[in-house]
Amino acid sequence: MDRDRFPVDPWRLVETAFSLDDIGVTETLFALGNGYLGLRGNHPEGRPAHEHGTFINGFHETFPIRHAEQAYGFAEVGQTIVNAPDAKVMRVYVDDEPLEFDTSDIREYERTLDMRTGVLTRHVRWMTPSGKDVVVDFDRMVSFEEKHLAVMRLTVTVLNSDAPVTVSCQLINRQDGEDVYGGRAPGAGKPSAGFDPRKADPISERVLQPQEYWQDGARTALSYRTTSSGMTVAVVADHLIDTENEYTVRTLVEPDIAKHVFGVQAKAGVPVTVTKLVSYHTSRGVPARELVDRGVRTLDRVDAEGVQTQYDRQAAWMAGFWERSDVVIGGHDDLQQATRWCLFQVAQAAARADGLGVPAKGVTGSGYSGHYFWDTEIYVLPFLIYTTPLWARNALRMRYNMLPAARKRARQLNEAGALFPWRTISGEEASAYYAAGTAQYHINADVSFALGKYVRATGDDEFLYREGIDIAVETARMWSTLGFWRFNEGGERAVFHIHGVTGPDEYTTVVNDNLFTNVMARYNLRFAARVVRETADRAPAEYAAMVKRLGFGEGEADAWDAAAEAMHIPYSERLGIHPQDAVFLEREVWDLESTPPDLFPLMLHFHPLVIYRYQVLKQADVVLALYLQGNHFTDDEKLADFKYYDPLTTGDSTLSAVVQAILAAEVGYQKLALDYFAQSIFVDLGDLHHNTAEGVHVASAGGVWTALVAGFGGMRDYCGELSFDPRLPADWPSLSFPLHWRGTPLQVTITRRELTIVAGAGEPVLFSVRGRDFEVAGGETVTVPLAGQGPVLEGRPTLKDILESLREDGTLLSASVPSVTTTTSIPVITGATPVLDLGREREQHGNLGVDT
Repeated sequence: MDRDRFPVDPWRLVETAFSLDDIGVTETLFALGNGYLGLRGNHPEGRPAHEHGTFINGFHETFPIRHAEQAYGFAEVGQTIVNAPDAKVMRVYVDDEPLEFDTSDIREYERTLDMRTGVLTRHVRWMTPSGKDVVVDFDRMVSFEEKHLAVMRLTVTVLNSDAPVTVSCQLINRQDGEDVYGGRAPGAGKPSAGFDPRKADPISERVLQPQEYWQDGARTALSYRTTSSGMTVAVVADHLIDTENEYTVRTLVEPDIAKHVFGVQAKAGVPVTVTKLVSYHTSRGVPARELVDRGVRTLDRVDAEGVQTQYDRQAAWMAGFWERSDVVIGGHDDLQQATRWCLFQVAQAAARADGLGVPAKGVTGSGYSGHYFWDTEIYVLPFLIYTTPLWARNALRMRYNMLPAARKRARQLNEAGALFPWRTISGEEASAYYAAGTAQYHINADVSFALGKYVRATGDDEFLYREGIDIAVETARMWSTLGFWRFNEGGERAVFHIHGVTGPDEYTTVVNDNLFTNVMARYNLRFAARVVRETADRAPAEYAAMVKRLGFGEGEADAWDAAAEAMHIPYSERLGIHPQDAVFLEREVWDLESTPPDLFPLMLHFHPLVIYRYQVLKQADVVLALYLQGNHFTDDEKLADFKYYDPLTTGDSTLSAVVQAILAAEVGYQKLALDYFAQSIFVDLGDLHHNTAEGVHVASAGGVWTALVAGFGGMRDYCGELSFDPRLPADWPSLSFPLHWRGTPLQVTITRRELTIVAGAGEPVLFSVRGRDFEVAGGETVTVPLAGQGPVLEGRPTLKDILESLREDGTLLSASVPSVTTTTSIPVITGATPVLDLGREREQHGNLGVDT
């Protein structure tokens, strides 16, 4: 980061100079949201902008997916988030001269996201062409307490002269057209050229059909119904002015725009403050008129309570959040600032999702079309589970509510039970590229894994027995039919295999016995069997209801246990590693160290068939399994696997660095772990993947917490047992974080010499530190001496560590880079070792089904 422009501040993100060069990135960095409603960090003047964005979780439009060649079971209906009516615009004019950042004479500028208060502020000092010295102060808040509320407040003061001041407040339907000024400013946003599947799906037809709209005094309402999905949205806004100057008000309302224009005869030094209170409501079927009524009630309540009350409640809410969530890194304010920004982003993506999913970009941008992925369960839910369990429960209920659609999807793919979609908003599969999308059956196990982690950490058996059990049973049923048995010579079932799947690594698709999938499916089967038996024993009424509801058979749990015990876990005796899948080691090795930087990410420069022929990873696959199911692998296996796969992992996915940081720390590459942590923590703040303009990488932000707590803090909870084996970086004096464990709040502090746990009110907590058992009761403190911070290995794994090894068939591993040809170059095969042209003239890519 440019630390002159973005100075280090452990509690604030501050921008000291405006730039058009990265306006899309800063719109994301300064976006506000609460999990339901999100406002991109557009300036209130409305121009310039990369993307005028107002996004509401789950508010989407549908469209038919047109496949070049249709086949049975392909996803049929696409879903994309809708840009809701924009209420952010509050344009300022002095002497009828507009404040415009691309042309105006700006003398002072500072924009601040204060993570203690959850409020965005901006200070500008502007010299007009006629010499008026004008200060414009602005703040914006999306309320965590009032789910449907946003507050915007703008103050204009002409310091050196009387002058006419105009503040034009607007509501604009941007989904179906830009405002009166048209499109983007020159150079704004610098969108990447060519195809990029990480961006939202465009819709050319009109999306928002106007419904009720009106103005009544200072209040305005606009409402719409989406053309295809039938969803409705209403925005209601109040406009308040506070000034000792004389003023007039003009209004306008049309189906796609509404204005409240305040004309003020401003005296020198006498401020003009305009406040806009905005309420958004959406529904899958409620008429727009009803949503308008809800918005009116929201604003009536806010008006009665007062504007300042909303700011006070926001500050109190944030104080509670940080008390439950703050991870403190001793002596590193730069990392502290980035950590808090990441954790704040997770709150903005999940806090008020309230039974909806957590989109890959939260509500900060249109990237990935607003879809939910398995990112939520693996990267976001751990943070929620151990800090604010209610949010995790709400996110899991989203999966429970998706079960009907998941059952339908399983039947389409000839499986029993339920199959959760790889990417979705409505619950139906929206990935048009099945190889890297639908084939990721592992999402079933990911959901059950998160459910098990939630129940272990919280003790919320009521949710498990009443609703969670349905998830466990239906996901296990899918594995029981997707997999198959191979028999021994005596006709007995010997090994359980799972074929034709894609693991987390999207550069290797539709394979047999993907290690991650098999390991996680094994967990899923065992978990489901244990849950049904436990429910039968502890909650017989709920068990009986489940049996009736799901048609559960007595022998199913035994069959799941048998499949889990016989699950094939690939292993290469010759290489001493776990192959990513049955044929992964037969492929050629991609020489990432020799690949030109301008060819990354590979998915934008090579056809999928080129990539699929190589040992190369978009994201950690086996390594992720080593972390999630670490109690099933030895220390030596983890080290060998990490050394093999780390040089093959591109970093093209933002989901990799956090997992690589955790495993690197565990096996001893402590400096490398810190390097990976830095990559993950600055993914968006440093725009490391060049697509932050499309929205925050929420999974990476959530993974930052896991990298800190599980990677450097060494926390694990295998089989419901809390344990610690810290790996504190050499130049960190301390690391401290809170945990919520079965109703008891814990504060964990790690130094190089000791680990200390302070327990709040609650039941005693059992935990272990490097194999030694301890107990801490409510109100007590336990300190455990530490002898070092685990093994230390220098450097990092390289291709040299794995090349010239022998495959199972005795052939040597060797590495190469696919040649990139042009119309004037011809591939040549020479000598005993052919150099094959696998990267011919690039053509239009299909949808790669990429993740975040």
